Amino acid sequence: MGSATKMLGPNYTTVSEFIFIGFSNFPQQLMPVFFVVILLMYLFTLLGNLLIMATIWSERSLHTPMYLFLCALSISEILYTLSFIPRMLVDLLSTHHSITFMACANQMFFSFMFGFTHSLLLTIMGYDRYVAICHPLHYNVLMSPRGCAFLVAGSWAGGSAVGLVVTTSIFHLPFCGPNQIQHFLCHVPPMLKLACGSNVPVVALGVGLVCITALLGCFLLILLSYAFIVAAILKIPSAEGRHKAFSTCASHLTVVIVHYGFASVIYLKPKGPHFEEGDTLMATTYTVLTPFLSPIIFSLRNKELKNAMKKAFLRKLCSSNN
Repeated sequence: MGSATKMLGPNYTTVSEFIFIGFSNFPQQLMPVFFVVILLMYLFTLLGNLLIMATIWSERSLHTPMYLFLCALSISEILYTLSFIPRMLVDLLSTHHSITFMACANQMFFSFMFGFTHSLLLTIMGYDRYVAICHPLHYNVLMSPRGCAFLVAGSWAGGSAVGLVVTTSIFHLPFCGPNQIQHFLCHVPPMLKLACGSNVPVVALGVGLVCITALLGCFLLILLSYAFIVAAILKIPSAEGRHKAFSTCASHLTVVIVHYGFASVIYLKPKGPHFEEGDTLMATTYTVLTPFLSPIIFSLRNKELKNAMKKAFLRKLCSSNN
């Protein structure tokens, strides 16, 4: 392990850096292909989310709670991908895949923080649709600017808390070597495989419970919101009214299905040594494809946002021609 470890005693070492080997099982000639595909998807993710934010900012008709939450979601998505994709792109073309102990801890903290902030914001967006459809007369009171700001701040605080709990729990464990991470980022399961000491099973159970409770809690609250929404929509007498009410939820519901669908495949599929290549591909799908799809879904399935984007584009086109 060379410089990757420090001696603490005659037979005890501690890891000072880790080496990513997530893509090591794939042929080297595929690395440039992976690089180009992931880079293009990453750039599209950034541009798509920036476009959504710019459109919401410039169009006064979109200065509503639903689009404030969408703007916050775009910010969390940009920061989530920024926490690991640039590093992944560098590693795809590099032969040196090491990361320092502190950089690994920072990567885990920020990826968990922004990932769980994303889940909490999706939950709040579900609550927003519930209030809009089930309690329209109280909407302006329940979703006041101050209340919306509190909900967004609460999402960021909740994401930060989960990130802090998970990261401090993992990185307080001793790492005695080996130092090769079977992944392309500092993720909990491969990190736990490298940890040593009698506390590892307890920490693994605790971290697992925190993550599952947070994710399932968000998912169940979204399901509850949509149960009330569907019940309210079915009471609307006209088909046109039902369609209009449901269309305001379509983009959010699609993103929720994609987000939790991929997450369930990652976390609920069988584990074992022969799943390692599949683990890397599935993790890439979840961490790269899900953020890539989100702005596409919101842009195409949200009629109001789509029309605002067209209007903003035509306005820019007319001003440039003049």
